[in-house]
Amino acid sequence: MVLAGFDVDIHLKVDLANYDEPEDAKSVVALMEEYALHPFGGGEPLSELCRSSLVTALKEFPGAFSILAYRGEAAVGLVNCFTGFSTFLCKPLINIHDVVVSESARGLGVCTAMMDFLAKEAKRRGCCKLTLEVLQRNYTARAAYLKTGFKPYTLDEEMGQAEFWQRYL
Repeated sequence: MVLAGFDVDIHLKVDLANYDEPEDAKSVVALMEEYALHPFGGGEPLSELCRSSLVTALKEFPGAFSILAYRGEAAVGLVNCFTGFSTFLCKPLINIHDVVVSESARGLGVCTAMMDFLAKEAKRRGCCKLTLEVLQRNYTARAAYLKTGFKPYTLDEEMGQAEFWQRYL
């Protein structure tokens, strides 16, 4: 069963990407290119190999899936996810590998809408939590993740925090 998309106040449509749908495939690559060019994404364009093979590789990788947010006809958000496993909780988890909100849509709640959609999808899949990594100085992303229920990961306060974040479901 595929979880149906939903609309939010700013007319966002958030749904699972269909890697076989040409528009979704094109949107995944375009948003990854935008992310790659940003300093937090490395500041370099995607390689030609990545541009031409990314969607096929995601489609073939077990447990990989993507979420797209559209505002009207324009793709403005992307989350690339991979299913993993929590050995401590003995349940699957979802690791968020990429979060992209197009510059034209920042501040409109796109990240929140995608994370809320992802949390529902993760629960539907029987997952125990979402995990992600965030750069220490990416203050905007850190604030968005805190707003959507993530927190810094620590096992023992004496050992300190890791820069790996989680959200229990």
